[in-house]
Amino acid sequence: MCAPLATQRAQSTRTGCDAPEFLLHLTCAVTSNIVQLIDNAPPWAVVAAMTNTSNACPGLIEVPDHTIVLSDGTRLSARLWRPEGSDAAPVPLILEFLPYRKRDGTTARDCLTHPYFAARGYACLRVDTRGNGDSEGLMEDEYTPQELADAEEVIHWAAAQDWCSGTVGMMGISWGGFNSLQVAALAPEPLKAIITLCSTVDRFADDIHYKGGCLLNENLGWGATMWSYSSRAPDPALRDNWREMWLERLENEPFLPSVWLRHQRRDAYWQHGSVCEDFSAIKAKVLAVGGWGDSYKNAVPQLVEALDGAKGIVGPWVHKYPHFAVPEPRIGFLQEALRWWDQWLKGDETGVKDDPDYRAYLMDGLRPAAWYAERPGRWIAEREGATGHLPVQTLHLSDTGLSDTPQKITRTVSSPAHCGAASGEYCAIWLGPEMPGDQRGDDALSTTFDSAPLSADMDIVGAPRLTLSLRSDRAQGQIAVRLNHVHPDGASSRITYGVLNLSHRKSHAAPRPMDPGKTEEITLDLDHIAYRVPKGHRIRVSISTAYWPLLWPAPEAASLTLGSGTITLPQRPTRGGDEVAFAPPDAAEPWQTEELRLQNHIRRQETDMVTGIHTLVIEDDFGKTRDLEHGLIHGSVARERWEIHPDDPLSARGSCHWSDELERDNIRLRTEAHCTMWSDTSTFYLTARIEAWENDKIVYSRDHKDSIPRDQL
Repeated sequence: MCAPLATQRAQSTRTGCDAPEFLLHLTCAVTSNIVQLIDNAPPWAVVAAMTNTSNACPGLIEVPDHTIVLSDGTRLSARLWRPEGSDAAPVPLILEFLPYRKRDGTTARDCLTHPYFAARGYACLRVDTRGNGDSEGLMEDEYTPQELADAEEVIHWAAAQDWCSGTVGMMGISWGGFNSLQVAALAPEPLKAIITLCSTVDRFADDIHYKGGCLLNENLGWGATMWSYSSRAPDPALRDNWREMWLERLENEPFLPSVWLRHQRRDAYWQHGSVCEDFSAIKAKVLAVGGWGDSYKNAVPQLVEALDGAKGIVGPWVHKYPHFAVPEPRIGFLQEALRWWDQWLKGDETGVKDDPDYRAYLMDGLRPAAWYAERPGRWIAEREGATGHLPVQTLHLSDTGLSDTPQKITRTVSSPAHCGAASGEYCAIWLGPEMPGDQRGDDALSTTFDSAPLSADMDIVGAPRLTLSLRSDRAQGQIAVRLNHVHPDGASSRITYGVLNLSHRKSHAAPRPMDPGKTEEITLDLDHIAYRVPKGHRIRVSISTAYWPLLWPAPEAASLTLGSGTITLPQRPTRGGDEVAFAPPDAAEPWQTEELRLQNHIRRQETDMVTGIHTLVIEDDFGKTRDLEHGLIHGSVARERWEIHPDDPLSARGSCHWSDELERDNIRLRTEAHCTMWSDTSTFYLTARIEAWENDKIVYSRDHKDSIPRDQL
């Protein structure tokens, strides 16, 4: 049971009505400059420099540090917003449940989002998961049975509170979108609806660990992030035993890249939490949202096709909530969400049942760029289903390019290990130059097949599928396929892509090596997309045997001989303007902060002319910020290096180093987290170190060393 409000450590404060109109316009106009509103991200990714007079609003009650005591005695910390009078007139609850620190992590987006709903008749509960932020306990991994059981217990606890009507919705982006789906599959009775953003239905096929059975370098990169992030201390102002909690976390924090790398095939570990195992278990009504600039774009059409009553929206955005997302256009996501909540949590007829099943932004083809502030295009709508019913055009790969009729291929694919330099980040999130750039350099290292100039605009809507007949000279290999838009001057924009570990060609659960010299047929689906290629331009299928630094390379450089191939392109008849419309973005008042150190982002490619090593250098200084309400200071710097020699896949090496700061009064805390990974033909090697500093004195350090056999990878 949770203690009554009056006995909570933090006093309740009034907060969170809608901002005045001019502030809402300011929020939308300058978000890309003044807020790193990171949705699956630590606090150092959040920097707000807006000036605002007050975050107070009559009519709402906020409890900044509301305690929920679980049945095992663990105390979770939550931030609660609810309308005044909800004790007498209970309201539905909206839950967001994730590890990214409500006090200094997701605060920017929380301030924009939850008070908005609370001002419209909802209680909103933003909970730090076990072992993170200001919550007690220890975190073992992502999406564990313990995490999901905790979420279920919080749902039942909240539904029983005097201020709650007994109906609950759950929402979140990325981690919070994942566990919203996973908790919905457990079907707690009070949970009536969810809104899941930038999530997946299959943890092995479509998360940050593996793709097409290939190892994503994000497995190390994001694991390094969590190694640093989840070992941070609670706010000393909220916990008398903050130091003991911090040291316990440091001692028990798992190095998750080692955990994930021990599961290189789709086993029971990945089946857990993959709702595609049994879509029918989900009883709550699902609104799924994604972005074409994000890595998690496939789940939206998958959920729409699989779940009765599910609706989907996909915009041009990277990994962001759509009311402050980039590239523009943004939409009034909070208004859409409110329609969903009012229908399924209050029983109001809002028209959502009559909305098209699938609303997607069809992007105009643009010249390649590592960043776009805006994507011209139009909103399209499918009344029933997503894209599975759309017609397809089949093009054949040939020695002369792409043709309408089958032709023989006498082409080989054998790429140097550094092919893929223009791939961009796997998951664009930091609002820097992270999107795929001009593909001409990678195309030159690949085997390409071009179409003739298009006689009319081509609207590609759905997931293209490539089928190839090929033979390999190695037992182990990988293939990367890019569908590119080739402009009249030769510039090449990536439309979408797919990758495949050839040992996983038949099964992710039971991979088997290729038989060198034997011809086999393989099929892979590229990611969903909605993209218009203009009349007179060309499309290109570009195939490579490496995709660094997005993928960890195969142990040997393979040469593939192609025999035949087709690509099927789902197409939608070209139409004119928008088929649906959204309200403009709206939000509550922004977070009040003081910027103490400006942020700075570096992406740099280097070639050592002596050794031949190619290196991608990433340096993200997320700045340093003070919360103007409670005074907590936080800052962070992230550094990554990805090195490889074009002629030697075993030269691949990745390293990460995070520095995190937390300051309050005369307390200065810092963690330094390092990790490195390399491999030989049979084994992956990982090292990691965590250091904790208090007032410039080291108080804890721990080293981690691991070697993990390669399993058909």
